[in-house]
Amino acid sequence: MSHETLGIAVAQFAPSASRGGNLAVIADLARVAADRGADVVVFPEYSSYFIDPFDPSLAENAEDLDGSFVRTLMALAAELDLVVVAGLLEKADDGRRVRNTVVAVGAGGIRAVYRKLHLYDAFGQRESDWVEPGEIAPPQLFEVRGLRFGLMTCYDLRFPEVSRTLADARVDVALVPAEWVRGPLKEQHWTTLLSARAIENTFFVAAADHPPPLGVGHSMIVDPQGVTLAQVGTAIDVAVAHVDLAAIERVRRVNPALELRRYRVTPR
Repeated sequence: MSHETLGIAVAQFAPSASRGGNLAVIADLARVAADRGADVVVFPEYSSYFIDPFDPSLAENAEDLDGSFVRTLMALAAELDLVVVAGLLEKADDGRRVRNTVVAVGAGGIRAVYRKLHLYDAFGQRESDWVEPGEIAPPQLFEVRGLRFGLMTCYDLRFPEVSRTLADARVDVALVPAEWVRGPLKEQHWTTLLSARAIENTFFVAAADHPPPLGVGHSMIVDPQGVTLAQVGTAIDVAVAHVDLAAIERVRRVNPALELRRYRVTPR
């Protein structure tokens, strides 16, 4: 049985309205992740630019996928031999709204792109006033040393169909950049849903959030049985879990829930 491991990091920080400042923090935390043995590092949603409350500056600071934010991530990935996953504001077609996009970037370029499907029109918020929803499409995936990774974003976590489509695509690790807004019971929702998505799909989940006061923090890596392997807490920091490549096979041998289910996911 293989005992090879792969390092997965979640990097927690508070993106701001300073695009240059955000990139500087990302570079610092990516170096910490690499020093701690990470092969993949996940940053929060809106890592390129964030302001609360939202305003027209979102569109003013949106970029194309070949813009300076993604190019800087590519250079960082090449320097550190990492796959870097982060949320950015991408330009949308109408010029008023933006796309809430996640990119996975390696030394050779973009490995995967995901645009948030479920916008945060809940708990008194209206993300759809400012953000264009992503189109339903087959999951974009990437592999690192035999592990297959898939992407989802923040509020998608409340919709189990999203993670189930990743499981159908034979994903081993779901990566979740987030800005999980604080509020009553929100921290409990965050930790419970991360564990639930891991348990029901028998795969790893790695999620990176903004820290308080706006986010709940508690960026973490969860194993296929719902056990938290590594967690940040509420600081600006990096947590790394060295994942056993054979763990999913062992769990699914004992708990073949994906094989036993009698329903499939279809778009609405």
